[in-house]
Amino acid sequence: MIIAIFKAAKLSMNLKKLSLRTRIFLAMILLVLLASVLISAVAIYQYKEQSADYHKGRLQRKEQNIQADLKQFLNGRYNTWEIKTENIPLIYKDEIYNIANIHKLQINLYDLDGGLLISSQANLKGDNIEETCIDAEIMNAIFNTVEFNSVLEVSRHRYVDKHKENGETFQSSYTFLLDKSSKPIAILNLPYLEKDDFLSKELQEFLKRIGFAFALVLLTAIGIAFLLSKFITKSLKTISDKINTTRLEKRNKRIEIDDTSEEISVLVNSYNSMIDELEESAVQLARSEREQAWREMAKQVAHEIKNPLTPMRLTVQNFQRKFDPDDEKIHSKLDEYSKTLIQQIDTMSSIASAFSNFAKMPAQQNETLNMVKIVKLALDIFNEDYIVFTSDYDEIIAKFDRTQLIRVVTNLVKNGIQAIPEGRMPKIAINVTVNSNDIILTVADNGTGVAEENIDKVFEPKFTTKTSGMGLGLAMVKNIVETYKGKITFKTIEDKGTTFKVTFPKE
Repeated sequence: MIIAIFKAAKLSMNLKKLSLRTRIFLAMILLVLLASVLISAVAIYQYKEQSADYHKGRLQRKEQNIQADLKQFLNGRYNTWEIKTENIPLIYKDEIYNIANIHKLQINLYDLDGGLLISSQANLKGDNIEETCIDAEIMNAIFNTVEFNSVLEVSRHRYVDKHKENGETFQSSYTFLLDKSSKPIAILNLPYLEKDDFLSKELQEFLKRIGFAFALVLLTAIGIAFLLSKFITKSLKTISDKINTTRLEKRNKRIEIDDTSEEISVLVNSYNSMIDELEESAVQLARSEREQAWREMAKQVAHEIKNPLTPMRLTVQNFQRKFDPDDEKIHSKLDEYSKTLIQQIDTMSSIASAFSNFAKMPAQQNETLNMVKIVKLALDIFNEDYIVFTSDYDEIIAKFDRTQLIRVVTNLVKNGIQAIPEGRMPKIAINVTVNSNDIILTVADNGTGVAEENIDKVFEPKFTTKTSGMGLGLAMVKNIVETYKGKITFKTIEDKGTTFKVTFPKE
């Protein structure tokens, strides 16, 4: 029992894993198969009931006809014997065979005590008295059973014994044979064999025909189930694909489906409403993120500007307090004072330039460039011998903005140089190559690498691990690359180095 429950639960779990289309398909096929089994079972049951009613009615008709023939001869002019039980064998000595031959049925006549008087089966009488006598239980049933006969419209004693022998079903009816005054003078017994050869053949032919019909229905149901399940799940598949491609950071399309059911239409309308709300939320979120980014950037710029202003103020105040026109060292002090101010002013200028470069979105000029040549040109400003450029191609043509490409290369190289610690032999390797769809630029250094906790922050604005700079270089590179539908990634090994990989589409 427990094993059966476990198997049923496991089957249920497996069915739940099937797709909706498969479950609809299987459900329709199983429905047709179940209908065929039920109709076949009803047909077989109906056959059995019909067969039982047929044999019951046929035995009754045979019994009535034989009763009528026996009575007609008993009371006819051909009977010269006195009508009493003892004379039954003499009265029907020859006639019982004629009647049995006409009705194709064995006839046995017993006295009222159950002893055999005469039979149409010549070899029925024998030395074993028990075989030629009616069983006591049957005798009791005959005398105590009253049956209303709708044909004769009289009440009479009648009993039918039904049993099986050698796989065949026999009925044996027992009823009284009456004289003119309706007084019982003998017991009429008719053994009857239920032969179902004809009905069985009819049933087999019926089941064969219905089998062909159900096979045709099954094939039709398979086709309809396939088309119907495909139609039902087609809209759901479209909705599922749309949901899977829904992203907050991009513009999502509404679902447009015609000729759908009411339920699918409700689902589509709900999805479209969600997309509208998502679009509005995305706009608000983007606006909020931009505002937050600019607020953070403004704080950073303010902080960076305050750093040089403080020493400038202190220098001016100190010079004002100690200024003496007659001092012999006044020229040297004035020169030192001027250098200090110029140095701090240059710092503020670099801060303003870095902020300006980051804030300005690169415009696509779509210039047709030789990427190899432009990268070499960008590296000309670096005099370090450890910067090595390689490429398997002399010419890689792509559409790009010359200034922005140079900016990407110089920022990545500067980032690599600044990552190399003092005391280590520096090495920067730049490579440009191309595959079937993309142009690939790599810049590798042997610096300190990126710590694991900083990997997700590398391209964030204002993030830096250096003591100087605003941390806008890599953020600006990422901004340029994504504007040209490219992507930038990196691989790093702490204290071993980092390799940045920039991928641009060829067109």
